[in-house]
Amino acid sequence: MTTEGEDPRPTAPPAGPARRGIVGRLSWGLADQAASSVSNFAVGIYVARSLGLTAFGVFSLAWVTYGVVLSVSRGLATDPLVVRFSGVPDASWRGAVARSSGTALGVGAAVGAACLVVGPAVGGRVGTAFACLGVMLPGLLLQDAWRYSFFAAGTGRKAFVNDLVWGVALVPAMVVAARVGSVAAFVLAWGASAGVAAVYGCFQSGIRPHMTGAREWVREHRDLGYRYLVENTCVSGASQLRAYGLGAIVGVGAVGVVRGAELLLGPFLAVLMGLSLVTVAEAARVLRRAPHRLAAFCLLLGGAQAAAALLWGAALLLVPDPFGRLVLGDVWHSASQLIVPATLGVAGAGLGTGAAAGLRALGAARRSLRCQLFASACYAGGGIGGAAVAGTVGSAWGVAAATVGSSAVWWLHLRSAVRGHHQEPIREVRTP
Repeated sequence: MTTEGEDPRPTAPPAGPARRGIVGRLSWGLADQAASSVSNFAVGIYVARSLGLTAFGVFSLAWVTYGVVLSVSRGLATDPLVVRFSGVPDASWRGAVARSSGTALGVGAAVGAACLVVGPAVGGRVGTAFACLGVMLPGLLLQDAWRYSFFAAGTGRKAFVNDLVWGVALVPAMVVAARVGSVAAFVLAWGASAGVAAVYGCFQSGIRPHMTGAREWVREHRDLGYRYLVENTCVSGASQLRAYGLGAIVGVGAVGVVRGAELLLGPFLAVLMGLSLVTVAEAARVLRRAPHRLAAFCLLLGGAQAAAALLWGAALLLVPDPFGRLVLGDVWHSASQLIVPATLGVAGAGLGTGAAAGLRALGAARRSLRCQLFASACYAGGGIGGAAVAGTVGSAWGVAAATVGSSAVWWLHLRSAVRGHHQEPIREVRTP
């Protein structure tokens, strides 16, 4: 309750300390994603050079499939955690993390079992890779859940250390996989090293995942979780659909070419993904402390990411062919032709993520779902339609156009959501 004359609105903390806190948490997000992306980049380069274009395409299909499952896990488990349990008391956070991480582990076990059934039915190298992925999914998803849990608590340093553990474990695993020389060996090595980091996360947090609490977690947060599930699955599902369509129209090698272009953008994507780890949590904090600053905060995030993407793409155009072949081998020649459209696509995505962070902080799940459905449909349609018209290069340009156009839709919805929020009473964070 408030007394007469008291302003019921939350007051913002001093600008200096608040700004330093945001910068510190964003810095840990960047550092963590740098560690993660360096590992992913090293794996991609190692597989591309070790197995060749076609086998790299098979590995990329498994990678894209993992991305879909990861999106399911985040939608049900960690996205509601970040929205509703960022900056809450420790007791509330610990109880939420136990159920959230248990949900992620349950998703990995369920989908992993399905992969073990589907893999042998598909057969060949693709089927074997899928079966191996199924074995590794629980550890992969649990490791990711720890990262988001630590950022929700504002302890990004722990997420950074966890990813370092994964990277260190990758080194001997990749050496063994290279001696075997198969796609399955690399999938197992990549997943097993993530499992090591997942176990270490239990010791870092002092929390044991409660799979028995998964049903309660999903039910309690179904208003956000189900929409975020659909939203996230649309993102990764559109990417998977494009990859499968590109493989069917042009060939499996084309999937490897697209993945090669993504590897070229890897350092910038590290920045983009690193910021995404903390942007929703930070936007939620801004909303609580100074709601009128949310739109400007999101615009700064999105604009900075878009500008950085354009600068990185311009630098890639100056890379000499000998150095490119040294990094990507036979994949370089084809992947280098996708630098311009891939850069524009990432710049559009970076701009849109600023608005997406704002919508999630506002809890505007319906609006963000509409935006993501539209963006995913454009992505898949542009990618597959472009492939049918002009092959791999056409697919890249189709995706670029779709991503830039979708970014405008995100910002239109954020503007409407911010206006609506200012007309409503300030909502409190839900705690158990």
